Amino acid sequence: MRNAQVSRNTLETKISVTLNLDGSGKAALATGLPFLEHMLDQIARHGMIDLDIQAKGDLHIDAHHTVEDIGITLGQAFNRAVGDKKGLRRYGHAYIPLDEALSRVVLDVSGRPGLVFDVDFVRPSVGDFDLELVREFFQGFVNHALVTLHIANLAGSNAHHQAETVFKAFGRALRMALEADPRMAGITPSTKGAL
Repeated sequence: MRNAQVSRNTLETKISVTLNLDGSGKAALATGLPFLEHMLDQIARHGMIDLDIQAKGDLHIDAHHTVEDIGITLGQAFNRAVGDKKGLRRYGHAYIPLDEALSRVVLDVSGRPGLVFDVDFVRPSVGDFDLELVREFFQGFVNHALVTLHIANLAGSNAHHQAETVFKAFGRALRMALEADPRMAGITPSTKGAL
């Protein structure tokens, strides 16, 4: 089983992430940020990843540190759990619609961090959740998961739908990239021989 548990404690946040990449899509989430928890649940469910995230942050200031540090800690746990990457499909992609919204996510479990984030939310927040923090979450994740991630929202007039399609597509793309490729059993999916 590909699993990991990582804790990150700073003066701003205390984060604990436990994940199982070969899970059944269960999530246990306590972050103090209900909208973010709704989005993280999409990653778990659509990625078939068991995910437990417990976070306490300086929400009296704002949600920035908490969201970014959850992304960082999740990325660290992912990088640890994915192991040597032998036999993986490595690449994943998904197009996900939700009513009028449509997003595309493409990723490479490459060993190289990179983020292209092309999402213009139609409003700046959903409830009291600042949507510019979605990018901060994914930037923290890619920097520590060491993946290349391209996210594009292709259509949408409802900000909640835009965000939800992004997180669902991310979960689905992760699921595809992490699947075992029977033709690559025991082989690193790179001409370099390392990722």
